[in-house]
Amino acid sequence: MTDTFRLTMAQLNPTVGDLTGNAAKARAAWQTGKEAGADLIALPEMFITGYQCQDLIVKPAFVADAVRTIEALAADCADGPALAVGGPCPEGTKLHNSYYILQDGKVAAVVHKYFLPNFNVFDEVRLFSRDQLQGPVNVNGVRIGLPICEDAWYPDVVEALEESGAEIIVVPNGSPYFRNKQETRLNKMVARVVESGLPLAYLNMVGGQDDQVFDGGSFVLNAHGRPAVQMPVFDEDVTTVTFRRGDEGWVADEGEFIKHPEAWEQDYRVMVESLRDYCRKTGFGKVLLGMSGGIDSALVATIATDALGPDNVRCVMLPSEYTSKASLEDAEACAKALGVRYDYVPIAEGRAAITTTLEPLFKGMAPDLTEENIQSRLRGLLLMALSNKFGEMLLTTGNKSEVAVGYATIYGDMAGGYNPIKDLYKTRVFETCRWRNANLRNWMAGPGGEVIPDRIITKPPSAELREDQKDSDSLPDYPVLDAILDILVDQDGSVADCVAAGYALEDAKRVQHLVYISEYKRFQSAPGARLTPRAFWLDRRYPIVNRWRDDGQA
Repeated sequence: MTDTFRLTMAQLNPTVGDLTGNAAKARAAWQTGKEAGADLIALPEMFITGYQCQDLIVKPAFVADAVRTIEALAADCADGPALAVGGPCPEGTKLHNSYYILQDGKVAAVVHKYFLPNFNVFDEVRLFSRDQLQGPVNVNGVRIGLPICEDAWYPDVVEALEESGAEIIVVPNGSPYFRNKQETRLNKMVARVVESGLPLAYLNMVGGQDDQVFDGGSFVLNAHGRPAVQMPVFDEDVTTVTFRRGDEGWVADEGEFIKHPEAWEQDYRVMVESLRDYCRKTGFGKVLLGMSGGIDSALVATIATDALGPDNVRCVMLPSEYTSKASLEDAEACAKALGVRYDYVPIAEGRAAITTTLEPLFKGMAPDLTEENIQSRLRGLLLMALSNKFGEMLLTTGNKSEVAVGYATIYGDMAGGYNPIKDLYKTRVFETCRWRNANLRNWMAGPGGEVIPDRIITKPPSAELREDQKDSDSLPDYPVLDAILDILVDQDGSVADCVAAGYALEDAKRVQHLVYISEYKRFQSAPGARLTPRAFWLDRRYPIVNRWRDDGQA
């Protein structure tokens, strides 16, 4: 009977659809584990295909290619320890989210996911079939229980594994970030080890996929719930853990325990990593954005610089007669502090041409929002022209407050391929800028110091589309607006809940109305980094046509 078991945990970053590249990462991790004397090298959930694949995973040709890749990986890794990797498994008319154990050149065992999440960003009931509860898998004489991600969030699967003889629990995950989620994961896994009396290794992937960032943070718990190992958040890492059998069963040796940063830093890193991986995985090496002299574009420019480096970021000031001298100065100062390219492209001439073209149709009509939006759409046209000419992806810069209430011009400042601050409320934008000015980390490609001038942070926000315009002319002050949005959007609360929290009925009803009538804009908006469980896109899916309104009656 063996008295030691070595598990190599490969916390890696796959790319959806890159079967060859993901298999190469798996082989490299297997080689590292082999050299460390591992009995089993484990990779995250659905690693071979990347995660989440959405409807790509129901395409039969893709699934067949993934299975062939797994079988070839088994042959490549025949001379050494077992390799565990997530991937799809077709069975007749069914398709499973599965975990393959590869050993001796073949697929030695396959475990299917039992609990299929169907909430937030997950739609697995639609994509996969549920299977029966399964027992542990024998690896070098040790019975390993393999609940896949959601399977470990409930007692049933781990309980069944313990009752059928499992000795160690290994949980492969594709668990995306939202703020403070790690505490929830840890609490759930502590419950499983206390209930089962078994040690548990929680293995999560890292990396960005569209709006989601998988944050890693893998860990090992011993049966009493005490952490033995904690891996970093966001970084790829391969760690080998030794389990030893004693009188009270298997116990993991204590290893490196990496402390995780606080929530403000993790949120900022998610915005950086999401943009970095979105560009890397889609093939964009450079980005550009409109630099207004306001706080949102300054933060997006900083995130882009930290993600891609100053040489790969272009900021473009597109002034009109309403652009203040302070905005001109602030935009240039921020671009210089970041070390990025700064271009100056006035819109007066183009705007005059458009005004002349429309004059016969607009004759006798007073200027209104139409003329304001022409400025924004002209800027969008010019920025997209630069994007096309130079192959640089255009970033949009609307924060969650603006995205929520439609305080942005469709086909204007909403034009672009990605929005790093889409899930960041305006009040958090201010604090995030202050945090970044005070902090520099080794994962940031930008410079340190005050990269966002203080005047940008402290001046009243304005779109500068007319004389003396301020955001507060059209919206409640941002602390009020964001608090109401938090109740209505993030908490799915009611107008009455807003009033109970101390906000005016008129404000709550108005904000609710703006949220609903802006749905069509969000439907056409760029993807952006997900920071909360109620981000706009997959987390919150509302109809565009919707006449219902909450009148505030309890």
